[in-house]
Amino acid sequence: MIEIIGPLTNPAAKTAGGALAGGAAAGAEKSVPLQKQLIERLQQAILAGRLPAGSLLPSSRLLAAEMGVSRNTVVIAYEHLAAVGYVVADKKGTRVSPLSSPAARGEPQTLPPAPDVAYAARVAQFAATRTHADNTLPMTPGTPALDHFPLAAWRRALERSMERALPLALGYGDPAGEPALRDAIAAHLRMARGVRCQGSQVVITEGAQEALNLCVRLFTNSGDVAWVEDPGYRGAKAAFNLGDLSMLPMPVDSEGIAVPPEAWRTHPPKLIYTSPAHQYPTGAVLSVARRLELIAQARRCGAWLIEDDYDGEFRHTGEPIASMQGLVEDAPVLYVGSFSKTMFPALRIGFVVLPRIIAAHTAVALQEMLRGGHRLEQLALAHFIDSGEFGRHLGRMRRLYRERQQALRDALTEHFAPSQILGGNCGMHLTLRLPPSISDRTLAERALAQRLNPRALSGFALQQRDEANGLVIGYGSTPAGQLPPAVRVLAGLAREVAGESGGKAAGKASSKATRARVV
Repeated sequence: MIEIIGPLTNPAAKTAGGALAGGAAAGAEKSVPLQKQLIERLQQAILAGRLPAGSLLPSSRLLAAEMGVSRNTVVIAYEHLAAVGYVVADKKGTRVSPLSSPAARGEPQTLPPAPDVAYAARVAQFAATRTHADNTLPMTPGTPALDHFPLAAWRRALERSMERALPLALGYGDPAGEPALRDAIAAHLRMARGVRCQGSQVVITEGAQEALNLCVRLFTNSGDVAWVEDPGYRGAKAAFNLGDLSMLPMPVDSEGIAVPPEAWRTHPPKLIYTSPAHQYPTGAVLSVARRLELIAQARRCGAWLIEDDYDGEFRHTGEPIASMQGLVEDAPVLYVGSFSKTMFPALRIGFVVLPRIIAAHTAVALQEMLRGGHRLEQLALAHFIDSGEFGRHLGRMRRLYRERQQALRDALTEHFAPSQILGGNCGMHLTLRLPPSISDRTLAERALAQRLNPRALSGFALQQRDEANGLVIGYGSTPAGQLPPAVRVLAGLAREVAGESGGKAAGKASSKATRARVV
């Protein structure tokens, strides 16, 4: 029997290195009681078919002697197996139950092929455009400089919240978020972003993605029309997909989202997603004229504007651009933000600022739609903001990202035409437009093979156009000194891809014309 189920490990035994006859597995079992080990070994042998249905097991006395355990240990193991149906006991002895063996039931010994599952239609809309790469690699967009985060100050804020809030903070809190954090965010937004709000209008969410999902749930029904920037933030598209909305892509130019005038009449929206302070991923700033036009037209047709303040805190020249929400009183704007870039992604705290009348009328619904959480972290973040640590941290990060952006811009201009570089003076990334002859997805894949992680611009677009061909290159988590050699690698890969494309498409002459775009 010991050949079938293997030796047991005596928890009380001590041998050199802590290992017994069972090797590494036995070492892992050394704290497991013998009767539990025996039960598990017998179960595994039965399920695997090593003890077929009808097999007669040794008597408790014989098995105890063979395994080197007490008879009582075997009796307890047999009784347990009989209780759950693995074995049956009668006057002739203890046998493996016919119903416990997979082979006896005619079941295969290995897992069957995955069945054809009728997933929801919305699942199929999530195209596999994102490469699941290590987000710590150089040039990853959207990843902040985590090694520069003031951990000591954050630890003090957490300890303070634990000392002052426990044990009450372990219970259920306000689903809309801790009042202290809502007030702190409102005060910061009024001063730094020009947002017109009070703490009662702020709803704390599980990051910006939940804030977007909440906007969809509050203001739309299945089939409603939603406009999205194209190319644009994938999270907005995911939220609209999950809400079963009909998405209409809106082009983006140097002044931000560019809505064709007839679209208001032919496809009136319920939601409009825009990132006016720093359009993601092109970096365009939405002009004041377009902001006012969006607000006026949204009011006219009963639509809501989602203003995503993506990277708006990190403006590298001049003052931060004020919010669209604060342009006019009671604008139909849902202001969305998070602390994933300004603090760190694992914090998972975002927010949405609702218009005053909406905040008052949806209070009851929010109690049912949200459950709250992260109370200690919310209280710590409130203190982090109120104490001035947050503002000081933002100042340090602005200086750091300004240096890194300039290093990336300088490196790109050595190898690519300046007109190909987009991104303005904000955020943590620049976008490099590529000619149609260079596939951005191919280039991104080859860069990843070289341990670089820029993203293909076409992956952010709903409609594939020549303008949506390029690379989104992050510099937030990449030291300035690493950027020039990384860009040299990208330039070499771009020439390689261009040469291959030129040779296939139009021969040597076309290849030379294409190569001229990458010097």
